[in-house]
Amino acid sequence: MQNNASSIAFLASDAPLAQAAAAILTDIYGNQDPDKAAVVVALGGDGHMLQVMHRYMGTGKPIYGMNRGTIGFLMNEFREIDLHERIAAAVVNEIRPLTMSAIDEEGVEHSSLAINEVSIFRQSYQAARLRISINGKERLAELVCDGVMVATPTGSTAYNLSAQGPIIPIDAPLLALTPVSPFRPRRWRGALLSNHQSVEIEVLEPRKRPVNAVADATEVKSVRRIAIREASNLTCRILFDPDHSWDERILAEQFRY
Repeated sequence: MQNNASSIAFLASDAPLAQAAAAILTDIYGNQDPDKAAVVVALGGDGHMLQVMHRYMGTGKPIYGMNRGTIGFLMNEFREIDLHERIAAAVVNEIRPLTMSAIDEEGVEHSSLAINEVSIFRQSYQAARLRISINGKERLAELVCDGVMVATPTGSTAYNLSAQGPIIPIDAPLLALTPVSPFRPRRWRGALLSNHQSVEIEVLEPRKRPVNAVADATEVKSVRRIAIREASNLTCRILFDPDHSWDERILAEQFRY
């Protein structure tokens, strides 16, 4: 697919490496207003890429990341040359976020979006007790654990993977429901859900065993009930080099040993 790379905006993280890269690339290609540029190039790591994706969610503006951070799973390799050509030849992936609606102990509703995952964590030394329903039907009357998360395909290689959750191809219509350190039922390892299904999590004993809910970098403390589903009307467009596509990264990650 040919992408319009006629004007580029560089958005760098605060990391010195990213700032230095932005200065070099600006000298070569110029630096347009991000809201008017044809393409936004994010320079940094995955955390910075997520911030840029949130900023341009729903706008249709393509985002091309180059790694000047630590992990860079969402990023392309950093190179100074041929940037217009790389963007023009890049593969477009459309990312659809999760919506989180969390009710706190005061009854206040908090709404947020998550590109990677929505996570629920115990707030104190005591394990959380959670009831999980799918599409309004109770599926797990009690999960005793450190936490649980709902991850998108994009987020399946992030925290979800470290919690032994499944890796999901980016175009698969699936979500991962993954527990964190489950104590009871001890052998429950989570579930794969259709991306059309909604997840409702009720906190049992919220005063004795308080939990927090996190949608990417947005945290809500002392929640009582959380509803999670895929957004139906929001997407974000990210670009990958053809020789380092998301599908290739997913395959490589699954065959590591």
